[in-house]
Amino acid sequence: MPENTPNQTHGLLDSLAAFATTLLGIIYTRLELLSTDIEEEREHIASLAKLSLIALFCFMLGSVLIAVLLIVALWDSYRLLAIGALAAFFILSGCIAWYLAKRKAQAKPRLFSSSLSELRKDREKIEMP
Repeated sequence: MPENTPNQTHGLLDSLAAFATTLLGIIYTRLELLSTDIEEEREHIASLAKLSLIALFCFMLGSVLIAVLLIVALWDSYRLLAIGALAAFFILSGCIAWYLAKRKAQAKPRLFSSSLSELRKDREKIEMP
């Protein structure tokens, strides 16, 4: 039976230490990617919420102005044009904000997609002989 020499034991410990260091480096990198993905998702949700609130505000203001428009329609002629223009402006603004929010929500990539692609690459490298 071969005996373990000090060089073989030292080489094994060095290999295990190098493996542990590499493994910790991979885990650290993946956690950084995960952190970045979470931050991007948080920013995406915040901007989506802002656009939704703007759209809601514009729709509500437009609705109030349309109600005022209907009331004033029975009065003088020039007030009608001013209120109608304001109502149209706010409803159009609400539609634009709603469209942008909807488009932004549909264009968002899958959550943790960059982390998943990096893990997929790691798995492919490990599986290759």
